[in-house]
Amino acid sequence: MKKITLPYQSRLNHPSFTFGVATSSFQIEGDIAGREPCIWDSFCQQPNAIKDGSNGNVACDHIHRWQEDVELISELGVDAYRFSIAWGRVIKANGEINRSGLNFYIKLVEALAERGIQSHITLYHWDLPQYLEDQGGWLNRATAYRFADYARVIADALGHQVSSIATLNEPFCSAYLGYEAGIHAPGPQAGDASRRKQGRQAAHHLLLAHGLALQALRDSFADGKAPALGVVLNFSPCHPLTSQQADRDAAEFAHQYHNLWYLQPMLSGTYPDVIEQLAVTDRPQINAGDMAIINQPLDFLGVNYYTRTVFKANQQHGFSDVPASGDGLTTMGWEVYAKGLTEILLTLDRQYDNLPPIYITENGIATADSCNKGEVDDVMRIDYFQSHLLAVHDAINHGVDIRGYFAWSLMDNFEWAEGYTQRFGIIYVDYNTQQRTFKNSAKALQKLFLARQSQHHAVEDIC
Repeated sequence: MKKITLPYQSRLNHPSFTFGVATSSFQIEGDIAGREPCIWDSFCQQPNAIKDGSNGNVACDHIHRWQEDVELISELGVDAYRFSIAWGRVIKANGEINRSGLNFYIKLVEALAERGIQSHITLYHWDLPQYLEDQGGWLNRATAYRFADYARVIADALGHQVSSIATLNEPFCSAYLGYEAGIHAPGPQAGDASRRKQGRQAAHHLLLAHGLALQALRDSFADGKAPALGVVLNFSPCHPLTSQQADRDAAEFAHQYHNLWYLQPMLSGTYPDVIEQLAVTDRPQINAGDMAIINQPLDFLGVNYYTRTVFKANQQHGFSDVPASGDGLTTMGWEVYAKGLTEILLTLDRQYDNLPPIYITENGIATADSCNKGEVDDVMRIDYFQSHLLAVHDAINHGVDIRGYFAWSLMDNFEWAEGYTQRFGIIYVDYNTQQRTFKNSAKALQKLFLARQSQHHAVEDIC
């Protein structure tokens, strides 16, 4: 079996560097009866919305199997577990707290702590309660204020027991894929506004929700014992299809529209210059004081990275993406491009002098896995982790402040519009039996993590 190795003097070997695995609530929890319906429950009921016609009603049945899953996390030897809270499992439609739902997360955090595993929680990973979508969802400014109320509840219940709280996961996906492209929940919305206008307005309200939630969280931790507070954004280096100026302009347009649209308001209180290239009717409504609310201090930035993107000129939209081609693509059809991770990290580090410390909060690959006699030989995933960990190492050597790395994902799960057709996990899940099986990638990471722990204990003994 292949190994995953790190350079001997790499920062990744330091005891302060955090290694973990990650999941999200809707993708693994199941137990639809124990929470309010969310926009993904509704989206799954739409014809042809999900590739295999599936849903998240059971998923990985994590709600009932969480103790087994915690043992698997502990067995891996990780420092930390990143997971999201299901808003609709905690807050009922009438605004009351769902105590049983909240207690589930309290028990999960306590069980992780008993095993010396840090909890890194995300408040919103795309599963907006349907009762809020019925009032306009992220097109309704009021949703941002409801999110801040929800953040206070989580802070009061869990705040002093977790290592970090991220407000949002990939607001790009919620706004662009959900409202603008319409390929994620809630899907295209009826109305007079253009799809671009809806996407930009949803994005603005998500950013406003982020800022309001950070204010609420910091108020909740007035005693100074706050966990690290931040956000998780997805990034992809944007490359032109050709060296022609029109394609280079398209790639820059895409970089600002996809990558910087979310980060720049948080760091500088302004939208990127590309906003001026949009039709006035496509720009979001921004109320006085909004940008100052969005521009809150960040203790960390979570970076999710999977691949690069290539763009060509498109007069109507400013850019068009060019699907990857050739050999070695993942089952998602994505190119494996490890140096793109180093590239985007260096780009952001050079562009913003106030970039906070970074955690790689998601990095992984979907492959055509099969379980044969209890073994899953996912060599492509092992190679992926190896090359991308070296890319993180290179970025650190170039001066980027990176504090941790979370593999996506702990286990195979519901992959949104792809249903159960894609396997990103390092643990194989048989959805008929819910049997969990360590893939060879999990075993390779386990050896890496346990070897690091042994080195750290040896140093402590010497000291």
